[in-house]
Amino acid sequence: MNAFLRNLTPTQQVAALFVIVFGLLTVVSIVTLLVGFRERRNAAHGEGWLREFNDFRALLNTTWFMVVVFWIGWALGPSVATVLFAIISFFALREFITLSPTRRGDHRSLILAFFVVLPIQFLLVGTARFDLFTVFIPVYVFIAIPVVSALANDPSHFLERNAKLQWGITVCVYGMSHVPALLLLSFPGYEGKSAFLVFFLVFVVQTCMVVQHLIARQFAHLPADAPQPAGLRGRLQRLLGRAPFAPNVSRSFNWASWGVGMAIASVVGALMSFITPFKFGQALAMALIACVAGSMGHLVMKALKRDRGIPNWGPKGVGVTGANGLLDRVDALCFAAPIFFHSVRWYFGV
Repeated sequence: MNAFLRNLTPTQQVAALFVIVFGLLTVVSIVTLLVGFRERRNAAHGEGWLREFNDFRALLNTTWFMVVVFWIGWALGPSVATVLFAIISFFALREFITLSPTRRGDHRSLILAFFVVLPIQFLLVGTARFDLFTVFIPVYVFIAIPVVSALANDPSHFLERNAKLQWGITVCVYGMSHVPALLLLSFPGYEGKSAFLVFFLVFVVQTCMVVQHLIARQFAHLPADAPQPAGLRGRLQRLLGRAPFAPNVSRSFNWASWGVGMAIASVVGALMSFITPFKFGQALAMALIACVAGSMGHLVMKALKRDRGIPNWGPKGVGVTGANGLLDRVDALCFAAPIFFHSVRWYFGV
């Protein structure tokens, strides 16, 4: 099997990867559908199990969304992929701004962000001007935004309004633009296989998030007076069911579950080294870097949601894009992509 895959062209290898991934997702989706249908016909579990099941279906839908997006981007070529991610970035930024209060004096800055900054950033990516696209937003745009805002003659909450817009541009535009940039990286002897880098990044980050979520659900922190489970489950409960580290931000985040998620996702990344230009140890390190950035970014976005008083990026669970909170699906990736991209470029000199 391994010899057969090695004899395929790079395009055929990437296509085979997507066939395998779509096949696995289809099997999991069919099983999930059958389990949900049986539960509706003959309810056998309590509310807690139903909440976990619905959370799993939400994670499955997110995985489908990300895989389909990346498949379309790969199938249509790097140029179309760049446009596709620019559209996703546009809607993510719109979702971010829609749930943040704005004033009339912000209109010029918003026009600049959506219709000037975003297109230029992705144009720089599409033309592989890496040295310029990495500094365009954090240098030139961050100077231009407050200047345009000051010219609007509205000093009320000036710092807060500009910080909010700059933060939205950083996450939704700057972070997202690094995903199609990975498709344009060129390694000696790895031509035509950059789609594997994107898959590697998304897979390890998603694995990390899923593992942390499942551990947090399975070994939720119990009150001091609650009876502790016996046996192996009891020991795991005491180890992983720690109190939340930052309960006002996330009730499920603690260092034990975070560490397990990091470890499992990093090992998974190392085992996937054969589809990347990395050796085993390099793949382990790159996966760890991506997972740390993605998980910490997800925690930061949770803090922003708590500040806004919303459970997700979309009123009552429905985002302004109709995508049930688009930013919820890509927030970890927006943080992981730039760190991963620059780590790869710096270490391998590409």
